[in-house]
Amino acid sequence: MDFFTRRRQQAADTGGLGVNLIALRLDDGDVAPADCTVVVFNAAGHARRVAPGKVACEQGESAFCFHPGPYTIDLIPFAAAPEWGLRLRFVVDASNPRVSQQRFDLYLYSETSGRLPLSGFGASVEAALQAELAQGALDLPPCTALDEWHAFRAGLNQLMYTRYGVTVDDCVPVDLGEQIDFADIMIARATRAAEAERHAAVGMHTLDEQAADLPSGPGAMSPLPPQPTSQNDAQALRRLFLELPALSRELRLLQLPQGLPIFEQHQAMLLRLGMASLNVTTMPALAWAAPDQPLGEEDQHRRSRHTLVARDALDEAWSLLARFQLAADDQWPQLLDQADRICANLETGLSLRRAPHAERLEPSL
Repeated sequence: MDFFTRRRQQAADTGGLGVNLIALRLDDGDVAPADCTVVVFNAAGHARRVAPGKVACEQGESAFCFHPGPYTIDLIPFAAAPEWGLRLRFVVDASNPRVSQQRFDLYLYSETSGRLPLSGFGASVEAALQAELAQGALDLPPCTALDEWHAFRAGLNQLMYTRYGVTVDDCVPVDLGEQIDFADIMIARATRAAEAERHAAVGMHTLDEQAADLPSGPGAMSPLPPQPTSQNDAQALRRLFLELPALSRELRLLQLPQGLPIFEQHQAMLLRLGMASLNVTTMPALAWAAPDQPLGEEDQHRRSRHTLVARDALDEAWSLLARFQLAADDQWPQLLDQADRICANLETGLSLRRAPHAERLEPSL
């Protein structure tokens, strides 16, 4: 009888993999294409890569498949000059037997919700590149000399490998003037700014969490509906929980310059990151001030904003790791100063996220 017939779940659509889709979550019984790699995560987040074919997951496991590429994306390094861009060609790295977890696997598990479209990944890379250029961590002058270009490429390559686990095959300047409309970009930016200001009034964060769903094409970012406060908070805390131990492990493996002061500052940084990881592990629920005391909506919004401050510090820390890996000995003191600032932002965000209510300052007499 049809009433007792168990319907088989529709198979995942893997047709876009390798074209406009980098990775896709698969269900038990789905079949991964032969040119893809399957990554299986257990309940603790530990990953193993297996051969393509029919997916078989045990209790509590989830699976992704990804196509290694190559992929090509156009990036706008300077928001003020959207007609000039970079064309980036990259591939997802093969397994590195010297590490316990591949960086791209961690990115899949921590920052994607089931699909990783090429357009969304490009938007995330573009934001990371613009942030590095704005902070002076990367230098790309208008009339770039050959040595300056090689230095920029080295920094960009390391950023892509450290932050996302992908390798840049090629990067060339490109004229995007015929692909974009500067007037439309200005209108979109003004609209996003108005949306951000409106939602900030009620304590909501709308811009950074939407990268995975942004439309394709340089300058094509459009305003999207804000996510709920609880969802933003949970996603940010999940990233901090998963990524802080991995970040600390990579920082611990750095080759330090000679000298006791550098060693002491490096150890202090690792200790602060370890305490931050413990802080995340024991973080109280967003909606409760105490086990029997629900927290008001305004305080929930405030708490969520501070979680996002800590998450932004995590992103900065990954970029800083890429700079540490390329740094000469005389650059370490400056980078450690930046590490101190990042750790302070991380600690402040987590501390204020833990507090159920904002501190009330008494007026001075």
